[in-house]
Amino acid sequence: MQDRPDERPGKNRNSESQTDQTLHEFERLVSGLSPPKYVFRLYVAGNTNRSTQAITNVRRICDQYLAGFYELEVIDVYQTPGSTRDANIVALPTLIKEFPLPPKRFIGDMSNEERIVVGLKLGK
Repeated sequence: MQDRPDERPGKNRNSESQTDQTLHEFERLVSGLSPPKYVFRLYVAGNTNRSTQAITNVRRICDQYLAGFYELEVIDVYQTPGSTRDANIVALPTLIKEFPLPPKRFIGDMSNEERIVVGLKLGK
Protein backbone atom coordinates (compact mmCIF):
# COMPACT_ATOMS: atom_id res chain seq x y z
CA MET A 1 0.00 0.00 0.00
CA GLN A 2 1.39 3.41 -0.96
CA ASP A 3 1.48 6.37 1.37
CA ARG A 4 -0.71 9.18 0.07
CA PRO A 5 -1.09 12.68 1.40
CA ASP A 6 -4.10 13.31 3.56
CA GLU A 7 -6.76 14.36 1.12
CA ARG A 8 -9.37 15.39 3.64
CA PRO A 9 -10.73 18.83 2.78
CA GLY A 10 -9.07 21.68 4.68
CA LYS A 11 -6.46 19.51 6.41
CA ASN A 12 -3.38 20.76 4.52
CA ARG A 13 -4.64 24.33 4.21
CA ASN A 14 -5.06 24.56 7.98
CA SER A 15 -1.55 23.21 8.54
CA GLU A 16 -0.12 25.71 6.03
CA SER A 17 -2.06 28.53 7.68
CA GLN A 18 -0.60 27.62 11.09
CA THR A 19 2.88 27.45 9.59
CA ASP A 20 2.46 30.86 7.95
CA GLN A 21 1.15 32.33 11.20
CA THR A 22 4.09 30.88 13.16
CA LEU A 23 6.56 32.17 10.56
CA HIS A 24 5.06 35.67 10.65
CA GLU A 25 5.18 35.69 14.45
CA PHE A 26 8.83 34.58 14.40
CA GLU A 27 9.75 37.26 11.85
CA ARG A 28 7.99 39.90 13.95
CA LEU A 29 9.95 38.87 17.04
CA VAL A 30 13.29 38.73 15.22
CA SER A 31 12.78 42.11 13.56
CA GLY A 32 12.75 43.73 17.00
CA LEU A 33 16.14 42.31 17.98
CA SER A 34 19.11 44.63 17.99
CA PRO A 35 22.33 43.65 16.24
CA PRO A 36 24.82 41.73 18.39
CA LYS A 37 27.20 43.73 20.54
CA TYR A 38 30.80 43.18 19.49
CA VAL A 39 33.47 42.80 22.16
CA PHE A 40 37.08 43.56 21.23
CA ARG A 41 40.39 43.48 23.08
CA LEU A 42 43.28 45.42 21.59
CA TYR A 43 46.71 44.52 22.95
CA VAL A 44 49.31 47.27 22.54
CA ALA A 45 52.88 47.95 23.69
CA GLY A 46 52.86 51.23 25.58
CA ASN A 47 52.40 54.61 23.97
CA THR A 48 54.29 53.92 20.73
CA ASN A 49 53.31 55.35 17.35
CA ARG A 50 52.22 51.89 16.19
CA SER A 51 50.04 51.40 19.29
CA THR A 52 48.48 54.84 18.97
CA GLN A 53 47.77 54.24 15.27
CA ALA A 54 46.16 50.86 16.03
CA ILE A 55 43.90 52.38 18.70
CA THR A 56 42.87 55.22 16.38
CA ASN A 57 42.18 52.88 13.46
CA VAL A 58 40.16 50.37 15.49
CA ARG A 59 38.03 53.11 17.06
CA ARG A 60 37.40 54.70 13.66
CA ILE A 61 36.38 51.37 12.07
CA CYS A 62 34.15 50.44 15.01
CA ASP A 63 32.50 53.88 15.07
CA GLN A 64 31.85 53.68 11.34
CA TYR A 65 30.51 50.11 11.15
CA LEU A 66 29.37 49.26 14.69
CA ALA A 67 28.40 52.60 16.26
CA GLY A 68 26.77 51.90 19.61
CA PHE A 69 27.19 48.13 19.28
CA TYR A 70 30.73 47.50 20.43
CA GLU A 71 32.98 47.48 23.47
CA LEU A 72 36.72 48.02 23.07
CA GLU A 73 39.16 47.21 25.84
CA VAL A 74 42.70 48.47 25.21
CA ILE A 75 45.31 46.46 27.10
CA ASP A 76 48.82 47.84 27.49
CA VAL A 77 51.05 44.79 27.91
CA TYR A 78 53.63 46.90 29.77
CA GLN A 79 51.02 47.55 32.46
CA THR A 80 49.71 43.95 32.53
CA PRO A 81 52.57 41.68 31.36
CA GLY A 82 50.76 38.41 32.08
CA SER A 83 47.94 39.35 29.70
CA THR A 84 49.95 38.31 26.62
CA ARG A 85 50.49 34.83 27.99
CA ASP A 86 46.83 34.47 29.02
CA ALA A 87 45.62 35.51 25.55
CA ASN A 88 48.40 33.73 23.59
CA ILE A 89 49.63 37.00 22.07
CA VAL A 90 52.74 36.61 19.92
CA ALA A 91 52.86 40.01 18.18
CA LEU A 92 51.70 43.53 18.94
CA PRO A 93 49.39 45.27 18.34
CA THR A 94 46.82 42.46 18.25
CA LEU A 95 43.07 42.92 18.02
CA ILE A 96 40.89 40.05 19.21
CA LYS A 97 37.17 39.91 18.50
CA GLU A 98 35.83 37.97 21.47
CA PHE A 99 32.13 38.19 20.64
CA PRO A 100 30.15 37.30 18.65
CA LEU A 101 31.77 33.93 18.26
CA PRO A 102 33.99 32.63 16.76
CA PRO A 103 36.94 34.66 18.01
CA LYS A 104 39.01 36.39 15.33
CA ARG A 105 42.51 37.92 15.50
CA PHE A 106 44.17 40.73 13.58
CA ILE A 107 47.82 41.72 13.94
CA GLY A 108 49.39 45.07 13.03
CA ASP A 109 48.49 48.74 13.16
CA MET A 110 44.97 48.03 11.80
CA SER A 111 45.50 50.43 8.88
CA ASN A 112 44.12 47.94 6.33
CA GLU A 113 40.45 48.76 6.91
CA GLU A 114 39.21 46.47 4.14
CA ARG A 115 40.96 43.44 5.66
CA ILE A 116 39.36 44.11 9.04
CA VAL A 117 35.89 44.88 7.66
CA VAL A 118 35.92 41.75 5.48
CA GLY A 119 37.45 39.65 8.27
CA LEU A 120 34.70 40.74 10.67
CA LYS A 121 32.01 40.37 7.97
CA LEU A 122 30.88 43.95 8.38
CA GLY A 123 29.49 46.19 5.70
CA LYS A 124 27.24 49.14 5.12
